[in-house]
Amino acid sequence: MHIEAVTLRKLKMRLKTPFETSFGVTCERTVVLVELQADGVAGWAEVTTSEGPFFNSETAETAWLIIRRFLAPLVLGKDVSSASEIPRTFAAIRGHEMARAGVENALWDVEAQQKRLPLAKLLGGMHSEIQCGVSLGLQASPEALLEKVAIELQAGYQRIKLKIKPGQDLDFVRAVRKANPNILLSVDANSAYTLADVEHLKRLDEFNLLMMEQPLWWDDIANHAKLQKQLKTSICLDESIRHARDAEAALDLGAARIINIKLGRVGGHTSAREIQALCLVRNIPVWCGGMLECGIGRVHNIAISSLRGYTLPGDVSASKRYWEEDIIDPPVEVSPRGTIPVPTSPGLGYHVRQDLIERWTVEKETWRAR
Repeated sequence: MHIEAVTLRKLKMRLKTPFETSFGVTCERTVVLVELQADGVAGWAEVTTSEGPFFNSETAETAWLIIRRFLAPLVLGKDVSSASEIPRTFAAIRGHEMARAGVENALWDVEAQQKRLPLAKLLGGMHSEIQCGVSLGLQASPEALLEKVAIELQAGYQRIKLKIKPGQDLDFVRAVRKANPNILLSVDANSAYTLADVEHLKRLDEFNLLMMEQPLWWDDIANHAKLQKQLKTSICLDESIRHARDAEAALDLGAARIINIKLGRVGGHTSAREIQALCLVRNIPVWCGGMLECGIGRVHNIAISSLRGYTLPGDVSASKRYWEEDIIDPPVEVSPRGTIPVPTSPGLGYHVRQDLIERWTVEKETWRAR
């Protein structure tokens, strides 16, 4: 594949309803899209940064800068046989995983189209459909949360995840578990607690949770190991896992029994597959987390979730939960059984709505090979 051009677009997309976590409230998403041209074929990916440096250190602005100044110059004009070669090309660049993932994942789309394979099949996917869970942001009261849970269960989602933080945890989880004693239920703290809260966190054990996601510091694997020893509930690590080395360290230390694989956080499909392979050998379940993606990022998540070892419902939910209109056609839909079919046509398997992309684009820049 001869890489001819890289185009970045910044879109403003308003969520249907605000989404609140311990980081804050998101009402509008700044979506950065990468379009990569190789041999006349266009591949698409999303740079899944948050609105500020809260989930990790990246933002839309930092990713744009890194791609423009460092990543695009490294790939433009290059000939590569596989998208899996891109991490070696970027090896000298530390961090900036989401920026790197945006460029690499777009090339995976190109490669899948050129080989006339669905992206999932090119990645090694085995499943014809994926299991879907849903992530619910913080709500004003347990009663309001119960209403949200009932809606999502009616829609068929197989796992409910509740965002929690100090002051909005035990009463909320207790209410949901009492009303729904048999559902798969998990909580996500987004690093809202410290080891000083261990006795408080132990009280969550009574709710028979599937997992407790990232309760402690985003960059601290060792203290999660200390906490896991004191909990019955399985810890799942998210923000702490940036690559396979982090995953190996976490498993060796006993810091987690489950790993959340987010494509942007780990630097792209190649790194995600390395983590998946490690966890598969060690019999550690994995699942795909979400970052309030638009349809392009969501379809990449569907593809990676089709691999072996993704045994738990992920956060890949329907487009209509977040957007009045998505930038892919058809929008991602979830069956009444809580599943999404894995596309079978080449590449992403969905039509990219360039008309909507252009309408919502507020900034655009293209770099071409000389």
